[in-house]
Amino acid sequence: KIILEIEIGITGGVEDGVDNSGVAKDKLYSTPQDTELVWNTLSPISPMFTVAAAFGNVHGVYKPGNVKLQPDLLDSFQKHMGPKVGYDKPFFFVFHGGSGSEKSDIEKAVSYGVVKMNVDTDTQWAY
Repeated sequence: KIILEIEIGITGGVEDGVDNSGVAKDKLYSTPQDTELVWNTLSPISPMFTVAAAFGNVHGVYKPGNVKLQPDLLDSFQKHMGPKVGYDKPFFFVFHGGSGSEKSDIEKAVSYGVVKMNVDTDTQWAY
């Protein structure tokens, strides 16, 4: 079986030569409508997908306070879609740009349905 991972919204910072560091701040956050569109488009095809929703996450590592993560958005996406589909947590989320994140934000994100976290920059620096 194949699992699809889809990234919606914009993950800030720079990755693979693509620089999103100058985008408008509101573009760093997905909306309930974004996640609903993903669900309505993909779930009739297969339940095997994860969603990397944007909740202020960025590629790279930044000074404390520069990244404004809002993991509660993930909870709001679950609560928006859950009653419509009959599941408390219909989404399996992926946390892109997780390097340098605060432990409390990671814990919240996991509690709201994150099943995978990318920490590429931290890994590169470690080796």
